Amino acid sequence: MTSAKRLTDLICAALLAVVLLPVGLLIAAVLLIKEGRPIFYISERMKSVDEGFQLWKFRTMSVDPADSGVSGGDKSSRITPAGQFLRRHRLDEIPQLWNVLRGDISFVGPRPPLRRYVEQFPEIYREVLKSRPGITGMATLAYHRTEEQLLAPCQTAEETEAVYTKRCVPRKARLDLIYAQRRTVCGDLKLMLATVFRRISLH
Repeated sequence: MTSAKRLTDLICAALLAVVLLPVGLLIAAVLLIKEGRPIFYISERMKSVDEGFQLWKFRTMSVDPADSGVSGGDKSSRITPAGQFLRRHRLDEIPQLWNVLRGDISFVGPRPPLRRYVEQFPEIYREVLKSRPGITGMATLAYHRTEEQLLAPCQTAEETEAVYTKRCVPRKARLDLIYAQRRTVCGDLKLMLATVFRRISLH
């Protein structure tokens, strides 16, 4: 990660942490009252083909010790009412500011994958993860809605896995590699604004 990109991450994360601290505390209190513990969802993600880290989010689903893989229609019944609201507004991702401050992820980059997909597609992720993973990015903005539409009809974990690995992984990887070729600090700021407002052109 370049020093300019890292400095931008630190400044933005510090400012947002101050601004969003009251919001985060309110969300934590509501989740504790309405949903109970745990408040946070902590899951291993990969920042390189051989280095993992713990990604933090507010919990949006009922707890299932056997949970694995990405979320498709087979998991939709586990999303809590509060979780639906948090996901819709991406408020569940506020705790990831801690991951940015730690240097696990950047604000902008490929979404950090689960270890199982890195092990399944090492050649793809060896290239994708040359860029530091991020909270948002080109693939997130351009493909997230399509991915949701593809996975929503899936009724079993096996179906979700098949659709994700065959149709989502390679397409998102292509977008992530395009981002890596065109990456600039100004471009990152534009993608961050596009994430917030959802109306800014990516071109």
